[in-house]
Amino acid sequence: MTAAENVCYTLINVPMDSEPPSEISLKNDLGNCGMSALLTSFPPVEKGDVKLKTEALKKVIIMILNGEKLPGLLMTIIRFVLPLQDHTIKKLLLVFWEIVPKTTPDGRLLQEMILVCDAYRKDLQHPNEFIRGSTLRFLCKLKEAELLEPLMPAIRACLEHRHSYVRRNAVLAIYTIYRNFEHLIPDAPELIHDFLVNEKDASCKRNAFMMLIHADQDRALDYLSTCIDQVQTFGDILQLVIVELIYKVCHANPSERARFIRCIYNLLQSSSPAVKYEAAGTLVTLSSAPTAIKAAAQCYIDLIIKESDNNVKLIVLDRLIELKEHPSHERVLQDLVMDILRVLSTPDLEVRKKTLQLALDLVSSRNVEELVIVLKKEVIKTNNVTEHEDTDKYRQLLVRTLHSCSVRFPDMAANVIPVLMEFLSDNNEAAAADVLEFVREAIQRFDNLRPLIVEKMLEVFHAIKSVKIYRGALWILGEYCSTKEDIQSVMTEVRRSLGEIPIVESEIKKEAGELKPEEEVSVGPAQKLVTEMGTYATQSALSSSRPAKKEEDRPPLRGFLLDGDFFVAASLATTLTKIALRYVSLVQEKKKQNSFNAEAMLLMATILHLGKSSLPKKPITDDDVDRISLCLKVLSECSPLMNDIFNKECRQSLSHMLSAKLEEEKLSQKKESEKRNVTIQPDDPISFMQLTAKNEMSSKEDQFQLSLLAAMGNTQRKEAADPLASKLNKVVTQLTGFSDPVYAEAYVHVNQYDIVLDVLVVNQTSDTLQNCTLELATLGDLKLVEKPSPLTLAPHDFANIKANVKVASTENGIIFGNVVYDVSGAASDRNCVVLSDIHIDIMDYIQPASCTDAEFRQMWAEFEWENKVTVNTNIIDLNEYLQHILKSTNMKCLTPEKALSGYCGFMAANLYARSIFGEDALANVSIEKPIHLGPEAPVTGHIRIRAKSQGMALSLGDKINLSQKKTSL
Repeated sequence: MTAAENVCYTLINVPMDSEPPSEISLKNDLGNCGMSALLTSFPPVEKGDVKLKTEALKKVIIMILNGEKLPGLLMTIIRFVLPLQDHTIKKLLLVFWEIVPKTTPDGRLLQEMILVCDAYRKDLQHPNEFIRGSTLRFLCKLKEAELLEPLMPAIRACLEHRHSYVRRNAVLAIYTIYRNFEHLIPDAPELIHDFLVNEKDASCKRNAFMMLIHADQDRALDYLSTCIDQVQTFGDILQLVIVELIYKVCHANPSERARFIRCIYNLLQSSSPAVKYEAAGTLVTLSSAPTAIKAAAQCYIDLIIKESDNNVKLIVLDRLIELKEHPSHERVLQDLVMDILRVLSTPDLEVRKKTLQLALDLVSSRNVEELVIVLKKEVIKTNNVTEHEDTDKYRQLLVRTLHSCSVRFPDMAANVIPVLMEFLSDNNEAAAADVLEFVREAIQRFDNLRPLIVEKMLEVFHAIKSVKIYRGALWILGEYCSTKEDIQSVMTEVRRSLGEIPIVESEIKKEAGELKPEEEVSVGPAQKLVTEMGTYATQSALSSSRPAKKEEDRPPLRGFLLDGDFFVAASLATTLTKIALRYVSLVQEKKKQNSFNAEAMLLMATILHLGKSSLPKKPITDDDVDRISLCLKVLSECSPLMNDIFNKECRQSLSHMLSAKLEEEKLSQKKESEKRNVTIQPDDPISFMQLTAKNEMSSKEDQFQLSLLAAMGNTQRKEAADPLASKLNKVVTQLTGFSDPVYAEAYVHVNQYDIVLDVLVVNQTSDTLQNCTLELATLGDLKLVEKPSPLTLAPHDFANIKANVKVASTENGIIFGNVVYDVSGAASDRNCVVLSDIHIDIMDYIQPASCTDAEFRQMWAEFEWENKVTVNTNIIDLNEYLQHILKSTNMKCLTPEKALSGYCGFMAANLYARSIFGEDALANVSIEKPIHLGPEAPVTGHIRIRAKSQGMALSLGDKINLSQKKTSL
């Protein structure tokens, strides 16, 4: 292990602004109290002297940390500083003795250390408990047995001190010494066991028990056996250690499970949330019995409900989700669905989202009815609460969950639909759109519910506020109204929503009727009005000062049309055509047929007339004119072919789309279940626990070790167990040239939220390089956590320097810098070697993800940064190019495979990914094969990237540009 990789105990912030003081000035500052320090053991030092010595000692510590040796100061500090009783001096001395070299070059202990040892023996007998305790903590860091040996009696005596702070640190000191130098205190386990039996303080008992776990597990078990019935009365810090011991014992020796499982059950009732969490996790690993799983899950649910921290809630929810992944545990959790739904009382959206997903995964025919009742209550609650920013999103989640329940359990649809239909008139368009999608699927799949849905739709039709929802509702009514009464009801609702016709004439009359009184009252001030554009308003603006009231009184459809939204008019024309053709087939009387057709045609004609007039804010588009004209022609001719197209093939298209969607969902569910089901091949070896060797037993996953690795950021990196193997897998980045005086190269380790640079620095000169410092700077959303410490490099010596860089967002970054150093004995200025740039790739932070089409469209509309990349490649196949882009960008294709299958010369696909920071990246690939250029012509087209941040959109575009240029056939 190199000096740079030694374990560091004390971190000190080093200000590098001023010049380092000389050894002589430091010696003067440290010995400034003259001979008085030698004459008495408690020198009468003035306060100013103590302050001066404190500052000098701090400078000495910083210089030693920077690589200076300063051997001449050792005796000065022993003579003039060590005898002082000032607490700040004593704390600094602990740091000083930790870092100062204590041995000669040949490895023998310095003679001066005997004096230091005697001083610390006195501190271990000091009447102040803080000095005793901090000295004991310092002794944990000593690695010299010769220094520790004379102190052993004093350390043992500290176990009987009156103050718990001293006793608990004495246990830690004994444990560390026993672990490093067992011969100094061979009876440590027995000593600590006796101490534990008689000890009353919780923190002391915890430290003692922790030592026994690691030093002598049998003694720890003996102690636990004597007090196993009182465990629930212990303090939480001791209970946590007991849980760890039980886990380790049962992990190594499964036959002990029956002995301790009752103790773990009792700890589930602990008052400490941490103990309950660990006990539940341990119980799950020790037993797979349904009662154990149920108790652990119940404990997790209670923790989620009672804990106020949302992060804790999410962590515990993840543990519940992990439990559900096990096939045998899923059945047990299904009985707890109603308890899980209690978590919905949490206002945090992320917690609610995970809870609803978990409940949906666990729902079965036994509990679906109760689940639907709870969700209906929650939906009604969201309607009554005051609007919160997450209320609308929560309502959407509830609607989608009810939608999924109804699709999986058709019997529930009749209960759900009446409640959800009320939300079609909701101000939140997204929630209403989800309801509409659900209603469309339900009315197509469940024939028996069609009358109910049509009836409810007609009830809420006039209250719909959003034009998008209005269009969808019109389509559903036009498609599924099959009786004469329903068709007439639809026509009545349309007439009611359209208002008085002809529209143009009635609007002109209204304007003319209301203009005169306005003129009399408001002619004067009219000329002083200024518009938003900064121009003066003329008298014609007077008529527009009143419409606010008129718009409130307008029927909804008329309002949409006067706002210039004629797409809804095209949808209305299609609906009127469908119901008119169906009415003709249902009613035999010619007069009634003609009357109905004429009314429908009149409505279309008046809308066309309105579109061509100057009344709407925007004129009608040519597409909408064509659509309405086509519908007029169809109604005037009434041909059987058109009847089939409007009334049969439209519904078949919907049916095909829904069946394809259902098939896709089943396929994804099948893949998920295949992942979860552990398949065992016929020739796989069978492992018998009784025949397993001890070294193989240790290879089983230790949950405590896994959680430690997760905290260190080593999850999902199995090669991290062998650092050499993991280094061999990485590319070395050369930072300087081979002819430079200092050669540098780096391994770049990318963790989840930070980058660790492991830089090898080699002195290629015959001189000693002092204060050799790696100076780094970053470009992009990267931040250097701490400045690497300076080193002293002997001739042709080398050292490893580690630097941490914090990553804040997903975008390409650059790390650049230089190595500066002083040549020993030279009078010249500092030397500098500039390093090559290290480029951080965005792909390390992007992961494939999925979202619904509606979410994709919503994000596409919201995201403001777009990057358009022109396809420039030598790939000649459309599918091959798409796969290449997916592989290069880590994105997932949201467009179903069926939509991409076949060959028609062009392709469009939506891609989606999410960064580890929760940022979304969207891409739309629009490519074609230019057939006129021959079969070998490369793919052409564009890729549009959208993201919330500019950096992500640009970085992703650069990555695509780079990867498509590198492609070779």
